[in-house]
Amino acid sequence: MLSGMQEIDIDDLGRIQQFYRHFAQVEAAEVSALYAEWAAAVAQDHQVLELLLELEPAKRQPNLLFAAARVHGVPLVPWPQARQVLLPRWEHVRDTMRRRRTQTNEAGRIAVLNLAFAQIAAETGKPLALIEVGCSAGLCLYPDAWPIGYTTGDDDAALLAPSGRLTSSVQLNCELRGVDAPDRLPEVAWRAGIDLNPLELTDAADRQWLEALVWPGMEYRLERITAGAQLVAADPPLLVSGDLNAELPDLLAQVPQGTVPVVFHSAVLVYLPAQDRQRFVQLVRGSGARWVSNEGLGVFPEIADQIPGEDPERSGFVLSLDGQPLARSGPHGQYLESLRR
Repeated sequence: MLSGMQEIDIDDLGRIQQFYRHFAQVEAAEVSALYAEWAAAVAQDHQVLELLLELEPAKRQPNLLFAAARVHGVPLVPWPQARQVLLPRWEHVRDTMRRRRTQTNEAGRIAVLNLAFAQIAAETGKPLALIEVGCSAGLCLYPDAWPIGYTTGDDDAALLAPSGRLTSSVQLNCELRGVDAPDRLPEVAWRAGIDLNPLELTDAADRQWLEALVWPGMEYRLERITAGAQLVAADPPLLVSGDLNAELPDLLAQVPQGTVPVVFHSAVLVYLPAQDRQRFVQLVRGSGARWVSNEGLGVFPEIADQIPGEDPERSGFVLSLDGQPLARSGPHGQYLESLRR
């Protein structure tokens, strides 16, 4: 532990505090009351903040801290009690934070990604060859296999059902707010992914980590991990370990003829430096592949500039196709919403 506040970079401390306040007030407030309480408390807890300063900036995230704490037995109780368990176990929690990543492999995002996938399928009339960068365990590589229910505020529903040999036992649901429902699930001919550390759902530790990343109050997401594991077992995707910019050209070269290569990502590019993001965009555009992005508003300025009416501080993502914004999307696939341009 650091020895005193005089040794701390006050600006660094302030950035962590703001990060946790934003998580509490914006990201967790409406979906996880306990994590909102934890994050707000950490923002005021100088002992825990000092501990976080031991870590490199990319490893100080609330999601990472809370998931690692849970792996090491910190219970889902109010922060004062949770803190009493966390502090004696900090070395183990810290080591897990350094080793792991926030690989929230949320299959619910398929419901929003499908707005772009369906458009590509309609335009080309060809099956898709999917490449997901930041694929984690690869659960989002099966947009053809999950039943999806789209609803509006009037409770009108459109149900898209899989027609191929893969069918998930769990239905995904997405609320539409001023956006029309896609009219199809895509046909997928090939699935591949890149991750710095791909997770294996047959590995107990990897499975525990994915489950620990599910926020309290959102336990319905756990059954999606179970259902997704069954899909992965039935038709394993090609998962490659490595840097996405380094590995993507080789995967693109393996795309089967007669298919449409589609490179996609969700809540991944935010973790790359700006120059690496631009390299990625140039690589994808130069390859001729279709590009589906589902990221925060500030990740790609060229996309944000097209929708100046959107609030950059608001939670959620912007779904775009080939650099053109399509809709706002819920961070776990809960909704699709028309954009403020």
